[in-house]
Amino acid sequence: MPVYEYTALDVNGKNTSGIVDAESALGARQKLRDSKIFPVSIKEVSITNAEKESKTFFLLRFFSRSIKLSELSMMTRHLATLVGAGFPLVSAIDTLIPQTGSHVFKKTLANIKDSIVEGKSFADALSLYPGVFSAIYINMVRSGETSGTLEIVLERLADIAEKQQALRSQIRSALVYPVFMLIIGAVVLFFLLAYIVPNITSIFSDMNQILPAPTRFLIAFSDLFKHYWWVIFIVIFVAIFAVRSIKKTSKGSYFFDKSLLSFPLIGTLARKLAVARFSRTLGSLLENGVPMLHALEIVKNIVGNIIISNAVDTAAKDVEGGQGLGMVLTTSKVFPNLFTQMVKVGEQSGELEKMLKKAADVYENEIELSVMNITSMLEPVMILIMGIIVAFIVISICLPIFEMNQLVV
Repeated sequence: MPVYEYTALDVNGKNTSGIVDAESALGARQKLRDSKIFPVSIKEVSITNAEKESKTFFLLRFFSRSIKLSELSMMTRHLATLVGAGFPLVSAIDTLIPQTGSHVFKKTLANIKDSIVEGKSFADALSLYPGVFSAIYINMVRSGETSGTLEIVLERLADIAEKQQALRSQIRSALVYPVFMLIIGAVVLFFLLAYIVPNITSIFSDMNQILPAPTRFLIAFSDLFKHYWWVIFIVIFVAIFAVRSIKKTSKGSYFFDKSLLSFPLIGTLARKLAVARFSRTLGSLLENGVPMLHALEIVKNIVGNIIISNAVDTAAKDVEGGQGLGMVLTTSKVFPNLFTQMVKVGEQSGELEKMLKKAADVYENEIELSVMNITSMLEPVMILIMGIIVAFIVISICLPIFEMNQLVV
């Protein structure tokens, strides 16, 4: 069914816009009038199925940046409520389209609904948009459709998305103040080196004496910074581009991920993040009937670290050979001992899914505490560094003045 983009006036005479699906432009106009919306302009924006198959992956990966995790979790929660209340899936999605804030997400849901009407399953329709819906999301929906528990699966997916969103929000909130301090410090340092220091040190140019080494260094660095400050931004840009290019290679990605895990504080935090993501996702997949080997195949692609991903891949092969998951994870020496012990207990008690979720809760709480500890350490360290830099500038300026006073005396 075609999708039409419209601009219209509501009953209060205010401008409004959105999308609507109908058999024709005339049908779209009538559908809008029935909703007490009076169209001003309507144009078709839908694409054919052939174009959809060939262009969806690229376009949606590009536009998916406009679709927030909060929008996805809210849509999933509302869809679970409607399906649980007895709404047919197509009617439930149709109900959610006008309530979706993102214009891109509205078009995505409209095209998903059309795919279901054409005969595709919900999971197959979602799989056309890998830039929006992850492999975990799609596989859990497929298992829910197969088992007849789609509304339960959608509720769990909403829970997972909300927990991920809450964790990201906590990390971002904790980093706001240190990042703000870093920006202010960089601006102050730029102002000092580019304007204040050159004006003050210019009085030393007429002195017929050798300046102290710190002063000479400060003057040289200030001149370099004043005339070639733009080189710093070029170097930063080239460095970021080079790091990203190297990380795209298998060897480069392995090197960076291994180095990341080796750092004292950041490495521990990265490991806990990967373990928490692995534990919650695996527990949710197993709880919804996804076989262990298939679940491990999915989870290894979302842990976010190639070292841990390789360990999961090796564990999957060992589990296929008949070994227990807890034992093979212990052998890998990548996962924390507490986590592997919890997995072993879960396997022995027959409640692996619940134990994995408990482990995820434990590590998510530890992540929150670790972020708070790191940020609490960053603040005094940044203040100390800025203090040392400013003190060096002041001393470098004052040393020649002290020498001049001694000469006068």
